[in-house]
Amino acid sequence: MRLSIVIPVFNEKNTILEILKRIEAVDLGAEKEIIIVDDCSTDGTRELLKPIKGKYKIFFHEKNYGKGRALRTGLIEATGEAIVVQDADLEYDPADFALMLKIMREQNALAVYGSRRLHHNYFEGRYSGHIFALGGIFLTWLTNLLYKTGITDEPTCYKMFKTGLLKSLDLKCERFEFCPEVTAKIAKRGIKIIEVPINYYPRHKREGKKINWQDAVEAVWTLLKYRFKK
Repeated sequence: MRLSIVIPVFNEKNTILEILKRIEAVDLGAEKEIIIVDDCSTDGTRELLKPIKGKYKIFFHEKNYGKGRALRTGLIEATGEAIVVQDADLEYDPADFALMLKIMREQNALAVYGSRRLHHNYFEGRYSGHIFALGGIFLTWLTNLLYKTGITDEPTCYKMFKTGLLKSLDLKCERFEFCPEVTAKIAKRGIKIIEVPINYYPRHKREGKKINWQDAVEAVWTLLKYRFKK
C-alpha cells in the first residue's frame, strides 16, 4: 500500500523540516508519498522548501487561501491507496500513522481517526482544560448529536481515508472547516469512523497556533449546514 501524506503549510519555517524528518523516520511497512502544499508562506518557509522540491511533491499557492484549499490541492495530486493529513507543526507524532494504517488494513476501514482523547495521557497534559480542548469537546458532542457517529475527537488533525472515498466527496472547504465537512459527508453516507489513540503535544497562539474562535463558529455552521443539506 502507498500512503499519501498531505501537509498543508503556512508560515512554519521553524518546524517544517523537522516534521519531514520525523515522517521519513517512521517505518509504516508501506510506501510514503509526501505531498506538501505551501499556502503562500511569507516567513521563509518557501525558501526552505524550494531546494527539496525534487525529493517531495511540493506545490506553491500564489495566494493565501487556507488549510482546506491546500488540502484540496494535495488531494488532487495524491496517488496512494490511502491518504492522511499531517500538519506542518510538531503537535502530532507521525509514528501514530502505523497503528492507524494497521487498523485500516486489518478492518478494511474506509476512515480511521486518531483520537487525542483516547490517549491515556490526554487529561494529564496542559491541553485538557484549555479553551481549544473545550471547543473540541463541544464540536465532538455536536457531531455525535447531529450525525450519530459516536466518536471522541472530531477536530483531530489525524484523519486517514481510503483515497477513493475522499476524492468522491466533492469538498468545498477553504480554511479549517475541512474537518467538519469531511466528517459530515462520510457520516451522511453511513460510513463508520474507527478511532485509535494518538499522542498530542499542543502549542499555544504565541507558539504559532493559527486556529481561532471564528473557525469554531465556522465549524459549527458547517456541521449544521451539511446535516440538513440535501
